[in-house]
Amino acid sequence: MPLKIDRLNLMLGLAIVLSVFSSSSVMAAKVSFKEFCPQLVGQWAGDAAKAGEIPKKVAVTGFCSHDQRQLILSVSIGTRAPFSETWWFREQGDQVLLTYYDGVAEDKQQVFSLYRQNGDYSLLGEGVVNARPALIQLLFDAQTQTQTQARAQNQAGGWQWTQNIQYLDDDVDRYQLFRGIEMTPVAPSP
Repeated sequence: MPLKIDRLNLMLGLAIVLSVFSSSSVMAAKVSFKEFCPQLVGQWAGDAAKAGEIPKKVAVTGFCSHDQRQLILSVSIGTRAPFSETWWFREQGDQVLLTYYDGVAEDKQQVFSLYRQNGDYSLLGEGVVNARPALIQLLFDAQTQTQTQARAQNQAGGWQWTQNIQYLDDDVDRYQLFRGIEMTPVAPSP
């Protein structure tokens, strides 16, 4: 029973974060990719699910290039595809190019602008989802831990990574959750 309550709290928390961030995104500031890239380096674990699906356990590994202009996030274990998903973010001037590969379908690319607000990072871009024009948001919401937990894991809090869409041919003026990924730091092996 506690597992169901945790999942419910996760989804309710996602809905609250989405409504707060989208309603106050006017105050978000554009930031450098070099600020964002090192924040996601490391080993992460948690639950992931598309809207309306049962969450599955996933592992996320983040690598940032030495010049901090490229970030690779590998999502594995609980994905639908037999291979890991690869999210390759590259700085291109004042924008970010994402190349996504799931090991099955063709590569997908999307250009984003990167913003920061209150410690959270948001990549915003315009594209096509389900054959419909849409605004796409990849939101990395900073999660806090108690100081005891952070010291034990030798890391700060994790991230709640949500992938959100707002269809441009729809009257609904807010982002809809497409998928959420919980990223809790994995303690390094002794």
